[in-house]
Formats: sequence, C-alpha cells, structure tokens
Amino acid sequence: MYDIIIIGGGGAGLSAALSAFQKDIKIGVLSQNYPTKSQTSMAQGGINAVLNTDQDSIELHIQDTLKASSNLASKEMVELMCKNAPNAIEWLNSIGVPFSRDEHGNIAQRKLGGASQKRACYAQDYTGLKILHTLHDQCLKENIEFLSDQFLLNFVVQKDQIKAIITLDIKSGEITQIDTKSVILATGGYGGIFYDYTTNDYISTGDGIVAALKNRAVIEDMEFIQFHPTALKKSKALISESARGAGGKLVNQKGERFVDELKPRDEVARAVFEQIQNSNEVFLDITHLGEKYIDENLPQERKLSILYENIDPVKDLIPITPAVHYTMGGVAVDSNMQTSIKGLFAIGEVACSKVHGANRLGGNSLLELVVFGKIAGKKALEFSKNTLHDNSISKSKELQNEQDRIEKIYNYKNEINFYRQREKLGELLYKKCGIIRKKENLQEALSTIKEMKRNLPLMGLGDKSKKYNQNLIEFLKFINSLEVSELIIKSALNRDKSVGAHFIIN
Repeated sequence: MYDIIIIGGGGAGLSAALSAFQKDIKIGVLSQNYPTKSQTSMAQGGINAVLNTDQDSIELHIQDTLKASSNLASKEMVELMCKNAPNAIEWLNSIGVPFSRDEHGNIAQRKLGGASQKRACYAQDYTGLKILHTLHDQCLKENIEFLSDQFLLNFVVQKDQIKAIITLDIKSGEITQIDTKSVILATGGYGGIFYDYTTNDYISTGDGIVAALKNRAVIEDMEFIQFHPTALKKSKALISESARGAGGKLVNQKGERFVDELKPRDEVARAVFEQIQNSNEVFLDITHLGEKYIDENLPQERKLSILYENIDPVKDLIPITPAVHYTMGGVAVDSNMQTSIKGLFAIGEVACSKVHGANRLGGNSLLELVVFGKIAGKKALEFSKNTLHDNSISKSKELQNEQDRIEKIYNYKNEINFYRQREKLGELLYKKCGIIRKKENLQEALSTIKEMKRNLPLMGLGDKSKKYNQNLIEFLKFINSLEVSELIIKSALNRDKSVGAHFIIN
C-alpha cells in the first residue's frame, strides 16, 4: 500500500514527489520509461517568472497569459501560477538548476513570443532538460522509489474515490494492481498521436486521459492543440522559441519577412502555414547573431540543424515547418489540482488547469509543472494522511477486466498492420484537424477513426511473447490514440467559432 502513487516521471511528477516527500510517507513514481527521457527535456526556451520588478510585474505576466489564451484561461488559476512563479525559480535555483547568468551574475532572462517583457529564465537552450535532471537527482538523494517500465491501464475507483491503479509490468508482462491512498497523474499530453507531424515523442498518446475517461473524470478543451511555428522541416525536431527571442527572423525563399516573430504561437504558426500553402519555403534566419552568441546561448539549435538538416545556422538559413507541440486539453482540475475523482490529482500536460485557454504562452509550460506540481504534492500528502487504509479492496473487478482485455488482444487476428494505421492517423489528424480546420474535414476524419476502431480486432500482434513485448505496448497506445483522436474531433466540432489554436473555417 502506497500513500501516494505518482504516474509520470517528468518535471511535473518529480516536482510533486519532492513536495510530498516525508520520511514516513511511502511514495512511488511510476513511469513507462526512465524519468530523464521525459518530454520535459524538450522544453528549451525557458520558464517564466517576474524577477525584475523595475521593468516587469506579476500583473503584466497575468495579462500576457490571459491575452495569449484568447481570454479563455481562468484568471484565478493564472494568478495562482504567476504569483508563485518567483518562488518556483528560487526553489529551482536552490536545488541546483544551472541557470544561465547575466553580466551581473543574476539569472538570465529572455523574451519569448507573446510576452511584453524579458521574463523567461533559461539554461542556454536546454532549460527543461537541466530542470528535469536536477529534479531527478534530488529525488534520488531522498531515496524516492521509482517504478519504471510500468504502463497505466486503469484506475480502481470506488464511491468516487481512487483506491488503486492497474498497470502492465513491461518487464514481466504481468497485469498488477497497486493499492494507494492517492494518485497524482502526470503522464503528459497527446501530441504524439500526430505521428510524423509533431515535436513530441511518440510516447505522448494521452494514456492518462484515457484512464481517467474510463472512470468518468471530467475532460475539457481537447480541441486546443498548439502548433509550434519552428520545427525542422525534415525531422520535426523543435527549434526553440529562444532563437526568435534572441532576434531570429522568419523569411521565405525570397528573403521576405512576413510576420512579427514574437506574436503568440498560434498566429505565427498560421502565418508560416499560409506561406507553405502558397508554395513558398520558410526559413529561420539566425546568421546575424554570430557564431559566438549561437554557441553560448543556442548550442542545441545549431547541433539539431546540423544533425537533421545538414545545415549550419551560423552560415545558412534553417528550413522550418509548423508541427504539433503542446496540448492544452486534458483532465479538469481545481486550484488544488484535484480532479472530479476524490484522491486523484492531475498536473502538467495531462491536466486541463485552465491556465492556457486556447493557446499557451511560451515559457509557461515549465512554470505550470513546477508550481502546480508542488501544490499537487502537498494536497495529495494531506489527502493521504486523512485517508485510512482500505483492507477490503483485494483483487478488483478492474484488474480482472484488464487481464481479460489483454488476453483478448493476444487472440486478435493479424490481418492489418496497425503501425501503418498509426502513420495514417497522424497524417489524417494533421490534414483534417490541424492548423486550419473545416467541419467537413473533421467529420470525414471522425468517420475514418471510427472505422479504424471497428477494425482493431484485425490488427493483432505479431509478437505473442509476454516479457518486454513492445508490440503490445505500442498497440495499446494506438488504441488510446484512437480514443483521444475521437475526443479531439468531437470537441473541435462542438466549437464552431475560431479561437486561439482552434481555427475553423466554413
């Protein structure tokens, strides 16, 4: 029996673990992969906080966030995040995050898109990675227990309260029930379902959202999907907004600038997309910044450009395209990060905390996971201390149901290659539910997805083994992808007016 199970070993989950940690409290951090492979490492540009009150203010940060959200964010939640931002940076600094420094030795800050001031604290262009590794080191120092190679299948909920989780142990192939007094869901977003059209790892398939949905948790804002304007053209690897914050220019093949590079991401992404639709090529130009500046402040962008495009941005233009980057929808939470299920908390990209609305402000994703991760950790700890151990759970019907479901999957016919279907789904979503949407395209995509779901019994496994069966894991993630895709499209169809990242035309 655990006091707290945290599902997800990224920045949100690790912040929660450190916040909840006490010597007499049993905490387990469960994840599919090793924690340092988390999507948090992909957040390069910085983490927002008002540190210089002579030039900036928390009120301006709040206003910028609300404006970027198309005023669909909750002012109460935005205030909660922004007011706690300076303390979050102070905490990260105190535990050893190696922030870049200005000439006075202060934490360096840069301006990102949609911001009125320089307030993104950064560590070169590896901000998320360095935060993640520092958090992981601190968890190891406190001997917090890690349970890797675990795939979430379902929750056990009784009388609207979380009692346990059901997981597939990837190493052994066994389906197990882990009893717990509370759960913090930190499984990340669903951008990976846009296969080949995303900056995300393909592991990001909304697994936590699907598990919550099975138990009738409230899910909101699934139609709001942020496209980053500067992904590398071939690989879709992210070129950080920090490059534009430093003065990078967006130009077409004629050398023409066509947009204010520091507008909110939805506006810049649409401008880039329209150029491409008009048969233009689009490039990011940082050549004028000089080799010394690029190597000191944007080393990752140079490495990625050379590795994936064979382009050195010190001398050449970087070919770019928009790609899915961040998902604003998810499991609805209140100011305590509590979902509609008692004892189930949600943080980070899996949650809909109402701080991003229709479009996330650059630099707020890392901030959200640290601020709300710390809140969730404290609230889960409080909930656990007030919850008695329930000896009556034993083996639940959910455990048996999941065992039966996996057994059934092993017996599916193998007539259709689901890997090709996964690629088809990614292309379908990008073209029919992408940067610019039409109702008839959304309806067509919905029909295709329903057909894919009907054909699942024909997409069986090629690998029937039990231990380390990645074929099974990838198939389960494909099933989740279809569920999430259907949610996205239905949500998009229900919102008939354009707002932020949801741009729909008749």
